[in-house]
Amino acid sequence: MRYNRSVARTRRPKLGQHFLTSDNYRQRIVGSLPLGADDLVLEIGPGRGAMTELLAARARRVIAVELDVTLARQLAEKVQDNAKIQIIRGDILAADLTALSRRNGFERCIVFGNLPYYLTSPILHHLFDQADSIRSMSLLVQREVAERLAAQPGSRDYGYLTVLAQLHAEPRIVLKVPPGAFSPPPKVQSALVDFTMRPKFPAWSAPERARFLEFVKLCFAQKRKNLLNNLAREYGRERVMTALTNLRIRPSTRAEAMPVEQLAKVWRFLL
Repeated sequence: MRYNRSVARTRRPKLGQHFLTSDNYRQRIVGSLPLGADDLVLEIGPGRGAMTELLAARARRVIAVELDVTLARQLAEKVQDNAKIQIIRGDILAADLTALSRRNGFERCIVFGNLPYYLTSPILHHLFDQADSIRSMSLLVQREVAERLAAQPGSRDYGYLTVLAQLHAEPRIVLKVPPGAFSPPPKVQSALVDFTMRPKFPAWSAPERARFLEFVKLCFAQKRKNLLNNLAREYGRERVMTALTNLRIRPSTRAEAMPVEQLAKVWRFLL
């Protein structure tokens, strides 16, 4: 993995990590993970290693990727006698999960991480771009984000991030974690989201998924507008109206009311 020093310099002041210090929640979290003795775990941002050794106790191998130079060095020293753990100083946004897995004799890995709130969306995009190399994910995120990831069509939380997640996986909230479980306590609630990696359209190529997600961004460009109005500028009002009529979708329908499969049908019709 390449390590970009300029990235580290620009991001380090903003890392704002909240370390999981509650032993009760650490145990509850690790107990909820779908881990087996033959699994490889990729841990994102292990920090001081609150979860690293607990993960290693249940898995065959743990690769922990930490951006902070000091934390990475300290953690490497802490776990140096545990042959099951490897600490990598680097940026998860530059990590090649396929290469990491195969170098360790695995085809796929399980991802766990306590994600920095301001980097949640970029990290999710990077992980889903490599979904074929992931068996499952369990991520601690801001509770508001967790509710968006697991939202159902028709709810106010349903949006682009929901479709991104549900295109690749089946997300569900498994545990709510209060601020007091962290040090320093964040100003927001957190939640653990489990992702069973199960693509909606297994035959789609990566470029197809990317093009569909660009279409989804248009659908949710202005949430107060209906699908017809959001898509008209790109595809033309008459063409969109024809698609909706043929698919028996009311012109007043908003994107937030449509499941992933229905959005995909509209996209396919407009190709």
